[in-house]
Order: sequence, then structure tokens, then C-alpha cells
Amino acid sequence: MTTIGILGAGQAGSTLARVSIAAGYDVVIANSRGPETLMGLIGELGHRARAATAADAAAAADFAVTAFPYSPSDHLPVDELAGKVVIDNNNYMVWRDGHFPEVDADLKTIHELRQEQLPTSKVVKAFTHIQFHERFQIRFPSDTLPAVIRLARPAGAPDRKALVVSSDHPEAVELVTRYYDDLGFDAVDNSPLAESWRSAPGTPMWRHHVDGQSREELIRNLQRAERPLG
Repeated sequence: MTTIGILGAGQAGSTLARVSIAAGYDVVIANSRGPETLMGLIGELGHRARAATAADAAAAADFAVTAFPYSPSDHLPVDELAGKVVIDNNNYMVWRDGHFPEVDADLKTIHELRQEQLPTSKVVKAFTHIQFHERFQIRFPSDTLPAVIRLARPAGAPDRKALVVSSDHPEAVELVTRYYDDLGFDAVDNSPLAESWRSAPGTPMWRHHVDGQSREELIRNLQRAERPLG
């Protein structure tokens, strides 16, 4: 059985744990406050989940998720994540994170900076344009579900949505493509990480992050993206 190490237990991390367990994965989840603070969440998730330190979660994982914003001061379990695929679930939000000059100058993307933090891992951008939090009911009770649950469809469904994946490592793209499929989504490869700005907040594809887009729509919107004039 495949085990996912989820580093970060906020809305993204906890919701991703729920949908992953429902899809047949085991989960080891960690936060910055220690495993003892996650007992309530583990009780909700059930026997296929356990809490651990970040290092232990990384060591136990077949692949991992960083479900928290990038910071140059992050202390990540580099050795435990060596050789592993690491999904970076993060967007560059200046209002939240402050400015990173390399990103502002279009020299690097935020995910290339994460790859530099984890030089021996295979970093892949994924799950960055789908909502993990509940929203207000619009028409039906199901409207309140996080989009990662509400928009999921079986393979071959005519209304199946697609999500972006970007990496410098083809094997990481392959893993995330399978993972997306298990959770009910198609994948669109927008590699390498240097091209991941095409799915950043404010781009054409980002405007559809609430209700999703088909594979064809997503490809078109990625192609329409333009870098801001500096």
C-alpha cells in the first residue's frame, strides 16, 4: 500500500489526507507543533492515518506533500526526502508571504525555489489551483464541499476536470498523473518548473479554479498565459 507523507495539517493538508484515504492511500501527517496536537484529526481520519514528526512522516512516505507556503527559512527533512517525489502545494502570494526578488524578476518560479530547498528530491507542482476549503452554499448542499471533492469524477466521465502538473522530473509527473486519476481528475503536463508560472494566481487558467476546467480548456488557458511586463 502506498503511503503519503503530508507535511502541513491546515485546510490543504487535512483535506488532501481525507480524499487520499478515500482513494486507498495510507497517510502520515505532520505539522509544526508536534504529533500530539493532531490526535483529533487522526481520530476523524481513521486507522489509515497516523501523526508523526515531519522527519518521521518523510521517512515513512513513498512520496510526500509540502502543504504550506514556501519560506527561505523552512527547515525541511532533506535527508528523509532524498530521492522521493515531493508535491509542492503552494502558490506565490505576496500579501501572505512577502516578496521574493527572484520570483518578482521572473528569474525563478516559487517551485524552483522549493526544488533548491530539496536538492535531492523530485519536486513537482500539483494541487495548486483547486480549492481545499468549504465555500458558501449557492444552490445545493453539495456546493459547500471543497472543490477537490465536489469536482472529482470517474475516468472517462464527460465532465471530468483536469489539473496542472509541473516538474523537472518525468517520473514525478507520472506519479502525480496517477495520483490525480485516483482522486478523480485528468492531468495536463506543464513542465518544467520554469514554466509553472503559467498556472500561477492571476493567469487565465487560474480564473477557473473554483469550478474547474476540462483538459482541453486547461491546455488553451495555459497557452494564453503571458508574463507581466516588468
